[in-house]
Amino acid sequence: MTSLHTYPIKGCYRVDHRELSIEPWGPAGDRRWMIVDDGGTMLTQRELPDLVRIKPEADGPVLRLRADGHAVLTVTSAPGELVDAKVFSDPIQASPVGPEADAWLSAALGRPVRLLWLDDPTRRPVQPEWSRATDRVSLADEFPVLVTNTASLAWLNDALVEAGSPEGPLPMTRFRPNIVVEGAAPWAEDEWLGRRVRIGDTEFRAVKGHGRCVVTTTDQDTGTRGHEPLRILARHRNVDRSLLFGVVLIPDAPGTVPLNAPLTLLP
Repeated sequence: MTSLHTYPIKGCYRVDHRELSIEPWGPAGDRRWMIVDDGGTMLTQRELPDLVRIKPEADGPVLRLRADGHAVLTVTSAPGELVDAKVFSDPIQASPVGPEADAWLSAALGRPVRLLWLDDPTRRPVQPEWSRATDRVSLADEFPVLVTNTASLAWLNDALVEAGSPEGPLPMTRFRPNIVVEGAAPWAEDEWLGRRVRIGDTEFRAVKGHGRCVVTTTDQDTGTRGHEPLRILARHRNVDRSLLFGVVLIPDAPGTVPLNAPLTLLP
């Protein structure tokens, strides 16, 4: 592994780690909170790229919020009242963090929002066609863990140069992975699909390639949008109308992934 990341609030800035504690629904603290609009629908960078300016840090249920121009806010999430919300079009129930967090985020983002906590991470199943009935996921798009490959990014950036694009080279942060591997060949991750892998002491199922969206065109430090990598992915990595970069994993059991742990394909 060359880097490890979580994203405590869905769509907001990353946290870098030297070790990930893997739970059945994903890395500990990853995407357990979400920002919703007045109607309870989750907001992501798809419609609100300014989410990159919110820099959260999680320590269990304790969440610290930072943004330029705003005082640091620390809040503690606790099970309690449940409200109806939506993750994309899927209904879910989650716990409001409280009016202080709502006011802070509304001021930072310039629009009325609420902060919700997924108090029970067993509440949301993984897409059934790719999983077992007992598999669960936090508030990530679809699956518990996303892995990307540095060699594939290098290949992609070379393709941007060949295409004469002014937007490269792109950093791996555009793809918002949990685990970044190095030492593999470009697109070696395609060969992992349908197999089990071990990283650290944790075993996973590699279930599918990850289709990418407009979030990858967003600078993860400024929120500025461009056109790449979607144009170059459409040219080289369009599989059944999905623009693939990275693979998603489902853990077989809890475990630990330390920085620089090798990824091993299992029989």
